[in-house]
Amino acid sequence: MIQNPETTLMFAEAAEAAEAVARQHARNAKALAALAESLRAAPPRAVATLARGSSDNAATLARYLVETQLRLLTTSVAPSVSSVYDSPPDYAETLMIAISQSGRSPDLIAAAQHARERGARLVSLVNDEASPLATDAEVLLPLCAGPERSVAATKSYITSVAGILDLIAAWSGDAELAAALDGLPALLAEAWQLDWSAALEPLREARNLFVVARGPAFGVAQEMALKIKETCGFHAEAFSAAEVRHGPMAIVENGFPVILLGQDDESNESVAALAPMFAERGATVIGAGIGDVPGITLPTLSAHPMLQPVLAVQSFYRLANTLSVARGRDPDSPPHLAKVTRTL
Repeated sequence: MIQNPETTLMFAEAAEAAEAVARQHARNAKALAALAESLRAAPPRAVATLARGSSDNAATLARYLVETQLRLLTTSVAPSVSSVYDSPPDYAETLMIAISQSGRSPDLIAAAQHARERGARLVSLVNDEASPLATDAEVLLPLCAGPERSVAATKSYITSVAGILDLIAAWSGDAELAAALDGLPALLAEAWQLDWSAALEPLREARNLFVVARGPAFGVAQEMALKIKETCGFHAEAFSAAEVRHGPMAIVENGFPVILLGQDDESNESVAALAPMFAERGATVIGAGIGDVPGITLPTLSAHPMLQPVLAVQSFYRLANTLSVARGRDPDSPPHLAKVTRTL
């Protein structure tokens, strides 16, 4: 049994995220500038994202940013439409953004190839630059995360989100966001040192967890819920702050833990408003980025609102790793999981 959480691969790899993002930011600058210029010259009519697992959680964040910052309809592609049903739609004038750590899952490869055949421009954010998803792309934006051996993806998720943010800043010409992204590596290093241990005891014996957010932070809420399931072995589910008010509220009872995650934008008030509602039902409320809550308030950093979710997940990874060890598990080798999942 692991005694020290700082000896895991998950800990070491998550701690490398700041350096990985710095490498990625420098490596992709020229390719992003050229891609952004071409997208402005010939704008797509829509954007499609292609991903699974943690990468798909990054794609959720991408959807919110593309739609709010570029006003382009964005959808998540179901890979089985190509790999199982062999019925790819018309992708004319569509930008496909594929996101993958390995770039080797057969269903993603098939969907990307069919999309290109049907008219899509394929941009791939991939860690393995020799993979088919990378070599088939019209534009490759390497994640530059380096080797990631822990089954639990951490730095590859963060570099995926950072790559998306770089693309949004370049494409939209947002100088303020671009300047903020120059400082992202330093902020990630600072976020890694934030103390989220106040959430450890409420989650040590938990059997269920809600992670609630809205807007871009919802993609991070999905990632947090996935990591709890993978590394800590109990059920966690992400909900939009609007959706959770419906059926899911019915199962919240005394001691039920809820993480409320916010960013400083138009969505923050609706997330924060849930804190007293959950507290009235006896839930253990854990807030991050929404101000003080009737429960536990975790520390977060002041930053550009679009950067705040990725900074929060960096702090969360340290908590999840520690929680996994505290529950007697190995976060690097979750049962029944492999690092590369080759779905068809």
